[in-house]
Amino acid sequence: MTDRKVDFGNTTCDYVKYRVGYPESLFRCLKTFGIGHTGQTILDIGTGTGYLARPLAKQGAKVTGMDPSAEMLAAAAQLDREQDVTIRYVQGRAENLPFPTRSFHVVTAGQCWHWFERDQAAREVYRVLQPEGKVAIVNFDWIPLPGNVVSVTEQLILRYNPKWKGGGGTGIYPQWLTDLSEAGFQDLESFSFDVNVPYTHESWRGRIRASAGVGASLPPERVNAFDAELQRILTSSYQDPLMIPHRVFAVIGTKKE
Repeated sequence: MTDRKVDFGNTTCDYVKYRVGYPESLFRCLKTFGIGHTGQTILDIGTGTGYLARPLAKQGAKVTGMDPSAEMLAAAAQLDREQDVTIRYVQGRAENLPFPTRSFHVVTAGQCWHWFERDQAAREVYRVLQPEGKVAIVNFDWIPLPGNVVSVTEQLILRYNPKWKGGGGTGIYPQWLTDLSEAGFQDLESFSFDVNVPYTHESWRGRIRASAGVGASLPPERVNAFDAELQRILTSSYQDPLMIPHRVFAVIGTKKE
């Protein structure tokens, strides 16, 4: 068992190399809700290496990315330079946003809302949004199904890290709507859709090493042992490449005054 603190800074190299970005269809959907248009000011909280922020900036938005991890922000800035994208980065936490009231048209949170003190974060998001501003909470989760490689991988994670709470998910989070409603957001809407994502054996191992249950919480020697065992399982039982089922889920809210 482990009581180590989850620190995604420890996974930065694998995170950059193996975490797939969000599908383009997500950004088309967000645009129909008025999110991601040219000239919008957008704050992306829990930005990590900028996988949600960067496509929004490429669409012409003026994006600020915020994360508590200096290592993640440094990696995000390097990816921006490689892709000729301009994003401002600030180190900070969602529960105490270092921005004035009514600073942004949009606040986004990708794959991170569950890490926050959600009631505090929702109130802070409400505060920094302009009237009629939008919040978008986005998740892009792998989906375990009976006997599939995701389910087998999750079982292996639990063997090495019994305290891990991230398994067995459906990719749908109705509690996010309650969080936003209680903070004062109105006109709540949500959508979801499924996509299959191809992974080689190597990239699936890297993706799992970059997860909260492995590289972000286990000591290095345990990560290496886990990775070697996952490699043996993949080589003996699964064709290469893999097709990994994922689900996109998003909740949109509007600040009304």
